[in-house]
Amino acid sequence: METYPYTISGEALWVWRSSAIAQARTINIDRGEVDWLLRGLCQIDTLSLRLGTLAQQTTVAAQISLADLEALWTKRVSDRAPIQHLVGKTTWRQFSLRVSPNVLIPRPETELMIDIAKELTERHPYADQLKQGIWVDLGTGSGAIALGLAEIFPTAEILAVDVSAAALEIAQQNVIENGFSDRIRCLQGSWFEPLDSWRDKFAGVLSNPPYIPSEIVPTLAPEVAHHEPRLALDGGQDGLESVRQLVAIAPNYLQPHGLWLVELMTGQARSVVDWLVQAQTYQTISSHPDLAGVERFVSALKTDL
Repeated sequence: METYPYTISGEALWVWRSSAIAQARTINIDRGEVDWLLRGLCQIDTLSLRLGTLAQQTTVAAQISLADLEALWTKRVSDRAPIQHLVGKTTWRQFSLRVSPNVLIPRPETELMIDIAKELTERHPYADQLKQGIWVDLGTGSGAIALGLAEIFPTAEILAVDVSAAALEIAQQNVIENGFSDRIRCLQGSWFEPLDSWRDKFAGVLSNPPYIPSEIVPTLAPEVAHHEPRLALDGGQDGLESVRQLVAIAPNYLQPHGLWLVELMTGQARSVVDWLVQAQTYQTISSHPDLAGVERFVSALKTDL
């Protein structure tokens, strides 16, 4: 539960807001981020911002002082720190998730992974078995995918794996705060490293792995290149170093007919589909578009051999 140890006059916040919005316009930052920061750190509702009644409020409860609020906005403007890091939280599906520079900020497009997993499971010949099985989110970061799986499969057990202890600390907080500590277990290790006890047992293996080619990472928006963990972005020379591991090793851990599902960047799906075919341990291989029509996800089922 958030605490609000400070009070700031509504008029002072309104004056600051007007100045920050003007600043945002000059450097092509969405003006909505100013209100995001205010709502995230102060007890302010959207209506008071829309109608301008904030200016008439005598005091507003806040998590930080006005000077600290100004300092955070300066970091957004000067350092291009992501607004999610400044607030310390973001929304993803119906979850409120803690984020920090130790984890990748969950993207809206990744929400589709959960919908795809649900759809593929619903029409699976062993749907009931999968829904009650053990699922794993590899490279969990903030724990977003693990939480999404726990939401759609209320009787499943979920494992959330990450090599970063700092990332797992964030994931564990999110698991607890969203009420899933009874069904999601966080494990530290690289990919399948901590999962020897679950060979041939997973109903599904999901991952949003690092998939950006190494030479492209420094050219990304500064909010990403300078503030999000390179470990979660850099996929090696062609961006697919980790995906190759997931293709090769996952059959050792999936049960027959278990689901394999990963997120990719534009232009990678065709290669991954080919690798899955060549592996001869997968069937029902498909790519799936995001809302922009980009083939962003690839799924497959383990063969029953």
